[in-house]
Amino acid sequence: MKVTMIGLGIIGAAWAKNLQEDGIEVKAWNRTPKDFPGFEPDLAKATKGSDIIFIVVADPPAVQQVLDVILPVLKPGQIIVQSSTISTKWTLDFAKQVKATGARYLEAPFTGSKPAAEQRKTVFYLGGEKSDIEAANPALERLSVHRLHIGPTGTASALKLAMNMNIAMVMEGLNESLSFARKQGISDDTYFEALHLNASRSGLSDLKEEKLKNNEFSPQFSLKHMDKDLRLALEDAGDLRLPQLKELKKIYDDGMSKGLGDKDFSVLSTLLG
Repeated sequence: MKVTMIGLGIIGAAWAKNLQEDGIEVKAWNRTPKDFPGFEPDLAKATKGSDIIFIVVADPPAVQQVLDVILPVLKPGQIIVQSSTISTKWTLDFAKQVKATGARYLEAPFTGSKPAAEQRKTVFYLGGEKSDIEAANPALERLSVHRLHIGPTGTASALKLAMNMNIAMVMEGLNESLSFARKQGISDDTYFEALHLNASRSGLSDLKEEKLKNNEFSPQFSLKHMDKDLRLALEDAGDLRLPQLKELKKIYDDGMSKGLGDKDFSVLSTLLG
């Protein structure tokens, strides 16, 4: 098995490292050159001869820029595993482009931030044919704790946006609750001790507890990426009423305007006073 990892951000770099540690040949490419084992500065060359090609970049335009380069060199039998968080509309468009070359396309957005990627605890949401999942599984299973087949192409991207909507709303509720407690003179230690015994405790509150206590917002998942996901969700929602999401997007817009985009999305707690 030969793998190409396109995108060496927080997640792509962790995945590539894990595969390399397993003895798998991994070529890697990133828009900004990086000192990384197997790095190939020529994107087209990076994909040649690979069985599985992961794309994990920032947004739909970035995916399209990658495809514009690699589509002419894709071969039948190669499989594109598209793991960037995008919307159903974009997923269907990209799948059509890839399949026209004779290559295969699997949508594989995921849940799990930096710690999960490093510890091989990613959860993949998979959309597409079972045969394509089987073809990609030798790599996917090395990177993840669960792989969920959601349905046909497009459904996995929709579910991923739904999950991120929920995460963003839960995070905002945690930020506002904590800010209220602080205003009343309650210490963070006391707040989280009580939260641990409360039904509202969550995996997210556990993950972000130390960041909130220490005002340390190095990115596990950046504000700018969550902002992009909320925008894509609103675009795909059409006339569906999503009042909380619309109000939450205004808060993200505020955070972006204040230059917080590269920080962890929990940094929005600092806007509450």
